[in-house]
Amino acid sequence: MTPDEQTRYSRHTLLPGFGEQAQDALKQSRVLIVGLGGLGSPVAMYLAAAGVGRLLLADFDAVDLSNLQRQLLHTSERIGWTKVDSAVATLQALNPHCELVPIKRSLSPARLAEFSAEVDLIVDASDNFQTRYAVNAACVKASIPLVSGAAIRAEGQVAVFTGRPGNPCYQCLYPDDGQEGERCAREGVLAPLVGIIGSIQATEAIKVLTGYGAPLFSTLLLLDAQTMGIRTLNIPADAACPICRRRDAQ
Repeated sequence: MTPDEQTRYSRHTLLPGFGEQAQDALKQSRVLIVGLGGLGSPVAMYLAAAGVGRLLLADFDAVDLSNLQRQLLHTSERIGWTKVDSAVATLQALNPHCELVPIKRSLSPARLAEFSAEVDLIVDASDNFQTRYAVNAACVKASIPLVSGAAIRAEGQVAVFTGRPGNPCYQCLYPDDGQEGERCAREGVLAPLVGIIGSIQATEAIKVLTGYGAPLFSTLLLLDAQTMGIRTLNIPADAACPICRRRDAQ
């Protein structure tokens, strides 16, 4: 690390069990963040600040006034900007050592397969099941970890999947029944909730990338922000899952 990086990341390298080796692992890491809204904001900001070497930033939406209650990557002056451009401006100012790769178009399965081959991990910060299923399938195909998050009203959840044969995937947890699912545009969402869930996602990504601590592999963490109740559930593999079981059978 350069002298600037040594100072910048000194509070990491002082951590027992972390040190310069884990910090160097972050510097060598490549992460795709899908979605730069409420969840993607804290994910991107913490991963960039923490020293992840290369962040691929994917979102095809533009900044809207209604986003600013919770999407802290963006500002009032950037209404109408693409969220990717707004995110790049924020993250460059936060940490110039982090390489940023903007992805402004929607992610087709082919493009997801292309990008998943270039990264060590994907953080899913999207807000719809169609994208979540596509991201999950790409992670399973590439055998890379997936850190998934969701938030609605005052309820949030995080789950981490290894992407490896024999372990459950996102679709084992939520089978594809063709339903659209709930959206915060209709149901509302408590502003700090997405910050909590996104911060947990960033924490889990750092743990996976560095080997620090025990990631929430095959575990669903559920948060009720009204009571600050937290519980975890084990996620079993689904023998009938059309995504990971099909891959394992090949």
